[in-house]
Amino acid sequence: MKNYLTPGRLGLYAFLVISAAFFLIPFFVILTTSLKTTEEIANGSIFSLPHGLNFAAWSKAWSGACIGRECSGISPGFFNSVKILVLSTSISLLAAALNGFALAQWRIRHEGKVLAFLLIGAFLPYQVMLYPLVRMFALSGINNSLASIVIVHVLFGLPVLILIFRNFYVSLPAELIKAARVDGAGFFQTFFRIIMPMSINVFIVAAILSVTGVWNDYLLGLVFAGRDNLPMTVALASLVGTQIGVPEDNVNMAATLITAVPPLLLYLLSGRYFVRGVTAGAVKG
Repeated sequence: MKNYLTPGRLGLYAFLVISAAFFLIPFFVILTTSLKTTEEIANGSIFSLPHGLNFAAWSKAWSGACIGRECSGISPGFFNSVKILVLSTSISLLAAALNGFALAQWRIRHEGKVLAFLLIGAFLPYQVMLYPLVRMFALSGINNSLASIVIVHVLFGLPVLILIFRNFYVSLPAELIKAARVDGAGFFQTFFRIIMPMSINVFIVAAILSVTGVWNDYLLGLVFAGRDNLPMTVALASLVGTQIGVPEDNVNMAATLITAVPPLLLYLLSGRYFVRGVTAGAVKG
């Protein structure tokens, strides 16, 4: 009988178990701490289980915790993040898809240089552009506003998303586009009526990348959003940094989990579509 427990397979299993423990142990600590009272945290171990399901810390983190002078929890930051996310992602996806389709189907001069500039934009550090963008937005009168943070997220997200869409559209049969042109369809008619319905999987791939980047952003939100539009990540950092006296670890952990729920749900609900988009050519050259 063939032995399936070879040294290589045992090593693979050991690596997977260690990798899972690396992520699950901190999650276990965060979850259990968020369900404990302050007395349980002070008198017990971080690995001890809570005495019961106590969601008081979750309620306080959402609507009662003090961030500076405001004691409305992280809920305002949550809704600010949703607002920024919807606008930034929708604009980024539409603009990236149109530009990716144009780069894939139009034979323009210096196409290689255009793609090289996109790659430079994809890997250019944010910090290099912060001060010039702040000055530009200040001169135009939109600094520290919803418009400025949305524009910044769109600009920094476009290079990677355009490359993703371009690589996908290059793999489409040229006869499909030619047939649409023969039937009299223009660029936008071809895109919206023929190409876009075929691009659902790659749109999901791009949306996951865009949502993750926008939702988890801290630096750009801190610099460009302004006081009235501060995203949830900034609210979370302010919640932890402004506590006086004994830190409320249960409230901090609950706020952390609330912040992590939306992207986690997105991955769980659209994971199979993400794999389909990748295998369909979304990130292949």
